[in-house]
Amino acid sequence: MMPIETILLWVAVLIFVSVVSSKFSDRFAIPVLLLFLAIGMLAGSEGVGQIYFDNAQLAKSIGIVALIFIIFSGGFDTNWKDTKPVVWPGVILSTAGVLLTAIITGCFAVYILKFSFLEGMLLGSIVSSTDAAAVFNILRSKRISLKKPLKPLLEFESGSNDPMAVFLTVGFISLLTVRDMSIVALIPKFMLDMGMGALVGYLMARAIVFLINRLKLEYEGLYLVVMISLVLLTYVIAVFLKGNGILAVYLAGLMLGKAEFPNKRMIMRFHDGLAWLMQIAMFVTLGLLVFPSHILPLIGPGLLLTILLMVVARPISVLLCLSPFKMNIRKKTMIAWVGLRGSVPIILATFPFMVGIPQADIIFNIVFFVVFASVLIQGTSIPIVSKVLKLDVPLVNKTRYPIEFEKTEGINAELTDAIVPYGSEAVGKRISDLGVPEKCLIVLISRNDKFVIPSGSTIIEGGDVLLVLANTEDFLIIQKMLAHLNREV
Repeated sequence: MMPIETILLWVAVLIFVSVVSSKFSDRFAIPVLLLFLAIGMLAGSEGVGQIYFDNAQLAKSIGIVALIFIIFSGGFDTNWKDTKPVVWPGVILSTAGVLLTAIITGCFAVYILKFSFLEGMLLGSIVSSTDAAAVFNILRSKRISLKKPLKPLLEFESGSNDPMAVFLTVGFISLLTVRDMSIVALIPKFMLDMGMGALVGYLMARAIVFLINRLKLEYEGLYLVVMISLVLLTYVIAVFLKGNGILAVYLAGLMLGKAEFPNKRMIMRFHDGLAWLMQIAMFVTLGLLVFPSHILPLIGPGLLLTILLMVVARPISVLLCLSPFKMNIRKKTMIAWVGLRGSVPIILATFPFMVGIPQADIIFNIVFFVVFASVLIQGTSIPIVSKVLKLDVPLVNKTRYPIEFEKTEGINAELTDAIVPYGSEAVGKRISDLGVPEKCLIVLISRNDKFVIPSGSTIIEGGDVLLVLANTEDFLIIQKMLAHLNREV
C-alpha cells in the first residue's frame, strides 16, 4: 500500500496536469478528454509514472459515480426551449438507434473477431451509445457552433442514450451467464428498467424543487451539499426499484434545468465544475487501467471495427431512425458523424470482468481502442466536417457582465442583452427620453469592451449592448424601439 501522502501527491499532480492540458486542447484542436486518457496511460504501469492499477471493480465504481454527476450536469445545463422541438427524434435515436448500432456492430464483431453471436452482441452493446461527456465537451467548446437543431439534438441524444446501452450490456451478459434465459425475457425487464427510471427521475425532480424552495438554509454552501446528496439519492432509489439510475439522474437534471428555485445559478456553476472533476477522475482512472501492450496485437481488428462503426453502423442507424422526420441529408450526415464513443463504453467494458466472461480481456482492449480512435478521428474532425457540410455558424462571443441576477419565484423579470443598431433612432438620445416601460430597467451598458453604469442622462450610442431587467412583454417593446431605424441615416 502507498502512503496516503503519496496517493494525495499523485491525485494532485494528475488533476493539475489534466486541467493545464485543456489549454493545449483549445490551441491545437485536440479533444481534452483524449488528453485525459493519455495522461492516465502515461501515469500507468507501462508509462513514465509506473503506477500499477489493475482493479476493474474500483474503476467501474469510480466511473459510475463520475457518470452520475456528468449526466446530471449535462441535463441540468440543457436549454429546454431548444431541446423541446427535438425530443422525439432524440428519443428514437437514443433507443432504436442504439439497438440498431449494437446489432450491426455486433455482427461485424462476430465476423472480424470470430466471437460467438452473444459475445458479438455484447461488444456491439458496449460501444452502441454516443458518450455524453465527449459530446458535451466538444459541442460546448469554443471551436464549434452548429446550425439548429443539431446541437440540442446531439446533446439530448448523448445524454439519454447511455441507459439503453447499459440495459443491452447487462442483458447480453445475463444471456451469456444465465442458463436457459432467452432474449424474450429482456422485454419486460426493458419496460421496468426505462419506465421506473423515468418515473423516479420525474418524481425526484419535483421533490428536489419542493425541498430547495422550503429548506431556507442559513449557509448558501449547504445547498450544494444537499444537491449532491439528492442527485445520489435519485440514482440509488431508481436502482433499488429495478429502474435505470442513469436515466433517472438525466431526467431529474433536465427538469431542474427548466425549474426556478433559490441559488440555481450557483448550484449550476458548482455542478459544472464538479462534472469537470468527474471527467478528469474517470478518464484518468480508465487510462491507468489499460495496458497499452495488450492493445497492440488488436490494433488491426480494432481499427477495422472502428471504421465500420463510424461509416456503416452509426450512419445506417441514424438514417433509419430519422427517416420519419423532415431533415436534409447534410444534417443527418452530421448527426451520424458526431457519434463519439467515450467513457461509458470503457466503463461498460469492465462489466464482463465482474462475471468472468472468457473474452473479457479482448473486449476491454478492443473497446478502449475504439474509444480512443473515435475521439481522435471524429472529435478532431467535427469542425472541418461541419464546414464541408455548410452546417457551421459563426461563434457568438457572449458578453460577460460583472453582475448577475437570479430569477426566483415571485419575480417576473430576467436580465437580457439588447443590442443598439448603429442606425437606430435611439442613438444620440438620453435614456430618460427613450420612453422605456415603467417596470423595465437598463442596468448596465457594455460599450467598447468597457462597462458604463447608466443614468437618465446617459446618451445611447450605436453598438451599445444594454443589459435590461424586464419581463418578456416589456423587453419586446425595448427591442422594437431599438430596431426602429432613423430614416435620415
